Amino acid sequence: MSNKKKVVVIGGGHGLSTILRGIKSIQDIDISAIVTVADDGGSTGRLRRRFHIPAMGDIRNVLISLAENESLLSTLMDYRFESTDNDEDDIDVEGHNLGNLILTAMTDTCGGFMDAITTISKVLNVKGKIIPSTLQIITLYAIMEDGTIVQGEANIPNFNNKISKVFYDRKVYATPMAIKAIEEADLIIYGIGSLYTSILPNLIIQEIDEALKKSKADKVYFCNIMSQPGETDGYTLEDHVEALNKHGAMIDKVVIASDDVPKRLIVKYAKEGSNIVKPTYLYHDFDIISESLLDFKDDFIRHDSEKIKKVVEKLLK
Repeated sequence: MSNKKKVVVIGGGHGLSTILRGIKSIQDIDISAIVTVADDGGSTGRLRRRFHIPAMGDIRNVLISLAENESLLSTLMDYRFESTDNDEDDIDVEGHNLGNLILTAMTDTCGGFMDAITTISKVLNVKGKIIPSTLQIITLYAIMEDGTIVQGEANIPNFNNKISKVFYDRKVYATPMAIKAIEEADLIIYGIGSLYTSILPNLIIQEIDEALKKSKADKVYFCNIMSQPGETDGYTLEDHVEALNKHGAMIDKVVIASDDVPKRLIVKYAKEGSNIVKPTYLYHDFDIISESLLDFKDDFIRHDSEKIKKVVEKLLK
């Protein structure tokens, strides 16, 4: 019987990949990444509409981040075809990621989306299990505070409005692997990433919500360092946690960055409508863990995978 600690990370987008890229080298853990398939924009959206398959963009990112090493194939998985002119022959592949096209082809040849993920995971020697939160073709909706309803994950951040909640317009069933991973988890991590369009699309699936409520694992939220225009404008740390709680999440600990952000970057991001996320209260019904998490290379504020790894190692002790 394995004595490895079981770690489940729930989310989507580049934030999820940042966490996974760091923790894949931790010894004696089993990683399960539960990934949203609600994306309907860009290459992912075009392929899911044309071939009627779940969104694979976030799955592709996770495959790359959990690959044993940065091989030529894992690098090519992220290659995007760009148009060189206005030739109509470019239209079919223009804007597509090669990895998305490979996943689409493998879904057809392997007989299913989950089989495609499993096959490519073996080729890339992926360090963990990659689990779509559902295998259905789903559309995410948001209801704004003024009652406006927005359809489509890609459209939600584009409304100059405040999000009240996100939801699906029909019953969505979780993958059995996702439920099993949550039931067996020793540590469950939410984030980093877009709150309403990367993390919550997983948590609002009823079976996942119920499994999380039954789980006795520590549930930890890695909070974003910056607010996201169109999603979390003006949000504090408490606002992020409140939104998670409102959608059914249970949180024991919140990890925040203790790094001092250079003033020039604060100004730069403020011009783009993004501000630092900070706690505003002294007392909370969850523990706050403050650690160095960031790097500022190339004048961007990003989470550092190696620093995240060190925090997760502490959480597992």
